[in-house]
Amino acid sequence: MTDAPDFPVTIFHNPACGTSRNVVAMVQAAGYAPTIVEYLQAGWTADQLRDLAAQAGLAVRDLLREKGAPAAELGLLDDGVGEDRLLEAMVAHPILVNRPLVVTPKGVGLCRPSETVLALLDRKPESFTKEDGEVVMLG
Repeated sequence: MTDAPDFPVTIFHNPACGTSRNVVAMVQAAGYAPTIVEYLQAGWTADQLRDLAAQAGLAVRDLLREKGAPAAELGLLDDGVGEDRLLEAMVAHPILVNRPLVVTPKGVGLCRPSETVLALLDRKPESFTKEDGEVVMLG
């Protein structure tokens, strides 16, 4: 693996998430040594989330994780909830941010399903099998 300073890869990762683990493994299988940010420990800033969403071409609401997170309990699922309220909640409760977010020189993406990360890489692994045994077709 190379650090590939000319092609840095940063993954905002939750090690408890299978999709996130698959993305990390797929990036490593492609020969990259990504910078891994465990955002549940590192946390977020509102500006960071706003910037990542904009770079990914997403609305802040698109970063909101509904499943396995307190989004409903916090009243965040209503259409009328504004961006500032969503960002405030995501900063207070990092689990509310969907994952994994991947940053490369090709752009930023919310990589769900995990194989969407391949569009953000300069090279792909020769083959890849997900944790659940699903083979990702790369040809």
